[in-house]
Amino acid sequence: MSDILVDTNILVYIYDPRDLTKQAQAESVVNGLIESERAAVSVQCLTEFFRTVRWRLPEPLSPDQALLRVEHLSRACRVLDLTPLVVIEACRSSNDYQMSIWDALIWAAAKFNEIKYVLTEDADHNHVLEGVRYLNPFHQDFEISLLKVT
Repeated sequence: MSDILVDTNILVYIYDPRDLTKQAQAESVVNGLIESERAAVSVQCLTEFFRTVRWRLPEPLSPDQALLRVEHLSRACRVLDLTPLVVIEACRSSNDYQMSIWDALIWAAAKFNEIKYVLTEDADHNHVLEGVRYLNPFHQDFEISLLKVT
């Protein structure tokens, strides 16, 4: 019943020691979504995650650790493919809504796979775009929003 696409930035916070509050919140939320079988990620999220935890963190993960994390996410979450239709829809929405192509790909993957929610820090909390609602797990109203997600 995967109904929440977890964006790369939320996954990375779990391994980023620079903000312990966000780290703890991200870990709690992602683990809860995985345990309840609600978590989805796109292929794009997995590759961005690997790149970021390997080379962009102040304390990067080792190659083996990063690979293990990607394997775990691949097994624990529904993984959404990037198809030509998703790419075309992302290009349209990037033009129509002035979104970065990377954010548009996340949105289009959710839309085409009937995922109702995107968990991200990169959009306004509770903003709805063509049926996909953005949720920010660090927003003060997040717990209330999460309880309403069905």
